[in-house]
Amino acid sequence: MLGTQKPLGLLNKSLDQRVLIKLKGGRELRGKLRGFDQHMNLVLEAAEEVVSYEENEVKLLGTIIVRGDNVIIISPPRVNIE
Repeated sequence: MLGTQKPLGLLNKSLDQRVLIKLKGGRELRGKLRGFDQHMNLVLEAAEEVVSYEENEVKLLGTIIVRGDNVIIISPPRVNIE
């Protein structure tokens, strides 16, 4: 049986790991999660916008802050669920 985790606890386990973030408007970002707050504002390091999966095209963004209001999905790396 899968255990339950609070969203911020799962994000805490994802710190310093690469995550995929889907935003309103259809944009997708990838990068290393360096920090977050209770509003789900995120700090991404080595961030890139996925322009096309088919052509493996990305736009390099560097270190950015993503406002939590725009976040639809955050996909963390695989973590152990206890």
